[in-house]
Amino acid sequence: MRAASVAPHPWAEQPVGFSRTDGRSEVVEELCAALFSSLRRKDQRERAKQYVYGLLVTEGRKSMRNIAAALGEPATVQGLHHFIANSTWDWQPVRAALAAHVQAIAPPRAWVVQPMSIPKTGTHSVGVDEIFDPLLGQTFRGQRAFGVWSVSPELAVPVNWRLFLPARRGPDTIEDGDTAVERPRGGEEETLQDCAVAAAFSTPCSGQSRHRPVVLDIPGGATRATMTRFDVASVPVTARTIASCRLMVADRTAPGFGQGPLPAAEILESVRDLGRPVHRPDPGEPRRIRSSLAAAVPVSLPNMAGRGRLLLLGEWRDAKGPPELWLTNMARAPVAGLLELVRLADEVGRETAGAGEEVGLRDFVGRSFRGWHHHVTLASVAHAVTVLNRRAGHPPYAGLRPSS
Repeated sequence: MRAASVAPHPWAEQPVGFSRTDGRSEVVEELCAALFSSLRRKDQRERAKQYVYGLLVTEGRKSMRNIAAALGEPATVQGLHHFIANSTWDWQPVRAALAAHVQAIAPPRAWVVQPMSIPKTGTHSVGVDEIFDPLLGQTFRGQRAFGVWSVSPELAVPVNWRLFLPARRGPDTIEDGDTAVERPRGGEEETLQDCAVAAAFSTPCSGQSRHRPVVLDIPGGATRATMTRFDVASVPVTARTIASCRLMVADRTAPGFGQGPLPAAEILESVRDLGRPVHRPDPGEPRRIRSSLAAAVPVSLPNMAGRGRLLLLGEWRDAKGPPELWLTNMARAPVAGLLELVRLADEVGRETAGAGEEVGLRDFVGRSFRGWHHHVTLASVAHAVTVLNRRAGHPPYAGLRPSS
């Protein structure tokens, strides 16, 4: 069925709430023009821009009704809902254009893969299940998605997403015509690690960005299958791991060598006295310096015959607490450089809690697979607009109202 045509709106020619000389307007207009060229119809491009503006100016939950009200166009609720939930436009080219745009402005230091938990009260949305959130330390009902972020010293922007589809997900609302249908190969159930790795490898990148390392900040830690896949693809990766992950010490001079597989936490505790102090500015208070202790041990995963040596990295941010554990195939990289990489995951966490909440990355209220991808793609565009404006020193959008 063809989508009904959409009559032009005042915001299409004069951006909502802004004048042509407003720097915020220039950023959003330029970005939308660059990213929505893959949408074949003019009304689709206008709807996409309208939705992005709505995400930027709407306070609170970004429901269709709230967005329409914030835009001063209450009658557009149905049109917005159709564009997000039912229209068949392909989100992949938009994400590819976003990734290319961000890479051109600020080439990434790394690609950071991090989960996003999305609480849901109902049971009929695609991907909903009982999920344990390690950050909250509790189980919740909702969805789990993995975002891939392009992170540089200047910008952190999500450029790709993958929704985890557990075997028990209730009514299947994935339609055969949807692009990039996220079904595991061979009919096997996909694990969280599989989903995160698939998100990383499906992220569009170009030029030198292809060779940037991946930081996997995912629940459950690195598995042998995960590390093997990156090793085979010759992609540098640093992956969070867990205390019980069993590894073999590969350094003859290190404690534990020749003792077979040992828990990662035990390996690092044996070399804690050899760790080096690390100092860094506090992201929230740049004048404040935070100190931690770091140590690294060459290791290998059991049964990874013929594969390269790995490095187990530990950082004690709290002298009385356990270390954060990471496993990397960049075995010859300096510890200081690896710590800079893993701290990019902290930056993504701050952006998700900040600008990510402001633009409603978690706020899609529909049930469909297609609708979720449409929403999170345009919310990523709105996120990029927000951080680009912040970088340029422009004030935020929230709370603004349409021009009369």
